[in-house]
Amino acid sequence: MADFIFRISPNIVIGSYTLSRLGQFAREHGSKFMVIMDPILKEVNTAHKILEPLTDRKIDFFVYDEIADGTTTSVIERALSLARQSHIHGIIAAGGGKAIHVGQVLSALYHENHAVYDYIDGAVPTTASLPLICVPSTIREIFMYSPFVPVIDSRNNAVKVFRTQSSVCRLSLIDPNLTATLTENQHTAMVLETLCLATEAYLSQRASFFSDMLSEKAVELLSYALDGTPSLEIVTPAEELLAHGGCMASIAIAASAPGMCTLLGIAINARFRISISLITAILFPHFIEDAGTYKTNRVATLAHLFRVVPREVTGIEAVKTFAENIRHRLGKMNLPVRLKDLGVPIEQLSRAVEDAGQLHMMSSLSKSMTSDDLFTFIKQAY
Repeated sequence: MADFIFRISPNIVIGSYTLSRLGQFAREHGSKFMVIMDPILKEVNTAHKILEPLTDRKIDFFVYDEIADGTTTSVIERALSLARQSHIHGIIAAGGGKAIHVGQVLSALYHENHAVYDYIDGAVPTTASLPLICVPSTIREIFMYSPFVPVIDSRNNAVKVFRTQSSVCRLSLIDPNLTATLTENQHTAMVLETLCLATEAYLSQRASFFSDMLSEKAVELLSYALDGTPSLEIVTPAEELLAHGGCMASIAIAASAPGMCTLLGIAINARFRISISLITAILFPHFIEDAGTYKTNRVATLAHLFRVVPREVTGIEAVKTFAENIRHRLGKMNLPVRLKDLGVPIEQLSRAVEDAGQLHMMSSLSKSMTSDDLFTFIKQAY
């Protein structure tokens, strides 16, 4: 088992209506902020929930929401130039992965002197980061608690992994009321992706007792949120259970390591701008079946925690039932169950597989794999 090193950072605040305290928390880091805003928050009329607490506390801020292309090097260069010209004290990143990741990179590079491309090609920032407050609008954020951030190279649309300083995110403010912007299908895909994150963390070669504890509890909470609690004594609303489970899964993946579904998800998203949640949800049952051949007992443990099999069912039978349950949930919501349903030829997907195979996180998967192994996996899911 991997060595265990625990640092308490960032501060994490979870709860309904905690967003109303954003101005209070921001004041601890300065009075002039750049707000990286996911455009979807304006479209669904929830942007005011983030901006009003700042106005009430008389915090000076401006909004940057030109991030429709994702965390590309072009977006980062434009945003970084604007941030430096404005002499801000900190950054508030609000929304999904695009906003959070742009905020992380801007925070890391604000005081740096070299070009953005130097860092995505391997250089590591050496200066202090700018204070960053993350306000996720989803139940999970894969890299928010990690020093590694996926960035899309605008020169060729390949995914790269940018390394930040440790503890870039000073505060993670999670309000379950902000996650109510997804469609039912998007919600289902994201919950399944979150379940996959917890599974990847649990099966990774870098798993520890700490990540195991978080993964197991995350799976249990996600089960309660989706299928109801086993006891009337548990009265926590489903949206709060999802927020708690998503936070635990996100910390678990940072304490352990992402798996092949996540790596393929960010690589395919970079090339074709397809939802990472949808890609991961499609790959998830195939990952369960594959992992069940060499980590049978651990996969069966998660199947029991997710309450899809009775206690007397163990081993391969539990693994198969777990995988079929995920497929059933996808089918019930009319979501794709095969990669071919995404409309991308497998020949083009092979380019994304090559990108994923170049990432350093390949060494921390649940088993040793090469790019060829990833492509074999993709063919099975296609």
